[in-house]
Amino acid sequence: MGKSLSRASKEDMSFLTQNTKFCKDQIERWYKGFMKDCPDGKLTKDKFLKVYSKFFPHRNSSELCEFIFRSFDMDKNGTIEFKEFLVAISMTSKDSDPEQKLNWAFSLYDIDGNGMIDQDEMEKIITAIHHFLGSLADQVKETPKERTQGIFSRIDTNKDGVISKEEFVEGCMHDPVLQQLLTVDATSVVDK
Repeated sequence: MGKSLSRASKEDMSFLTQNTKFCKDQIERWYKGFMKDCPDGKLTKDKFLKVYSKFFPHRNSSELCEFIFRSFDMDKNGTIEFKEFLVAISMTSKDSDPEQKLNWAFSLYDIDGNGMIDQDEMEKIITAIHHFLGSLADQVKETPKERTQGIFSRIDTNKDGVISKEEFVEGCMHDPVLQQLLTVDATSVVDK
């Protein structure tokens, strides 16, 4: 993906048609928009934060955006390339496969990338969501710590103090309320 390309490469197109819910025409439209906003083919963390801030001008989105950016940056190089962007958008959309979406959500909560979510990691994400919601979060009776403890009591099935990907996905698949609570629909921001 060079600066002057106006179409996704054949290799990227093949990968994206196989690994996202988008058809070729949709991929091309996404690509053109991405390249318009990111002419060098890389979405930086600062640009990502600016985009989120535009969609939610009265919300404290920076903390949550840091976590979302990290989970979208699959190769951990500090930028989001088009393939990473579109795969993440596809995985996090409201009509994506629930299990696929939960696998992505696990990566959001697994801040240190060790394959487990501890209570501190989950509390950080839930706190960021509370900060993002601002006054709407005041309607929630539980603190982030209490909510984290409640989630752990339901899905840490082996009671070892951490949640594996299997526990996370399995627990959420059997609890639609928990599934909705723990997943983020990134397209609700991007589609606006």
